[in-house]
Amino acid sequence: MIDVSVIIPTYNRLWSLPRAIESCRKNSCSIEIIVVDDGSTDETWQWLQTQENLISLRQDNQGQTYAINAATAIAKGEYIRFLDSDDFLESGIIDRQFLKAKENGAQLIYSRVDNYSESTKTIEKCPDTGFWDDFLEVQLSNRYGSHFLGMLFHRDLVTKVPRRPDFAYREDRMFLLEVGLLEPKTAYVEGCAGYWVQHHDQMQRNYQGLKSQVTNWQHLNIFKKILSNLELTGRLNESRKNAACTVLWMLAHWIAKDHIKEATEVANWIFKLNPTFRIPEQGLLGFLYKTLGFNTTELILRVRRFLKYGWN
Repeated sequence: MIDVSVIIPTYNRLWSLPRAIESCRKNSCSIEIIVVDDGSTDETWQWLQTQENLISLRQDNQGQTYAINAATAIAKGEYIRFLDSDDFLESGIIDRQFLKAKENGAQLIYSRVDNYSESTKTIEKCPDTGFWDDFLEVQLSNRYGSHFLGMLFHRDLVTKVPRRPDFAYREDRMFLLEVGLLEPKTAYVEGCAGYWVQHHDQMQRNYQGLKSQVTNWQHLNIFKKILSNLELTGRLNESRKNAACTVLWMLAHWIAKDHIKEATEVANWIFKLNPTFRIPEQGLLGFLYKTLGFNTTELILRVRRFLKYGWN
């Protein structure tokens, strides 16, 4: 019987993969580590063949989503955790979260995640999350604490919510929100679960141009699907509406850089969800949004960007 399956998708991360794997070792509970090489070209697969106590899979380059689903299909653990191959776990966290899960009969256990700078080898400690009364509300918001790196999931949750290739750039957000829709029993373990590594080759840093636009559209469609589900099932309460509006406001800004009409529709949706929504910007910018409206203010910002940077 396997207590915890750790799933590590990887692509050309041989520089960090050994650290990620090693951070999963030395546990009292029974674990298996499943590494899926998504068609790496940096000798990752050759290195994996030299390692013991690993389950290694290799596929043609299809993306992280497919790699995770392939590993999930063979995972035997009662609980499952996901670890990106450039990140790593805090020593002992698997045991501590698993013990908490068994004590409380919890389906989802979470702790905070700290930031780690690869260039300076320094840690930025983040605030402890504390216990969340409403897991889904947190995932809908822009509050700190929504990184799957710090979470342990019962396998029943994972099998009910496979990763979604159609939301590839935001599939982790879709996964957590769809898990939230299941209203799992949660538990909190104080302290750091692991480290989100900041480095120059990070996937999110490379979202530019068309890829950035696609990411924004995927993000928006996720919220449309989730909020629609909550409304249909009578679970779209005021706190969840307000939480979603904080993210949708930022998303409207990002979309407005290329598509003001569509961004204005998002802004209008926000005020439909929450007629008393308070615009977060202060000073002159806040004044412009309140007096001229979203569309006109974004047009002014577009002209300002053009005068400062040109069309690029």
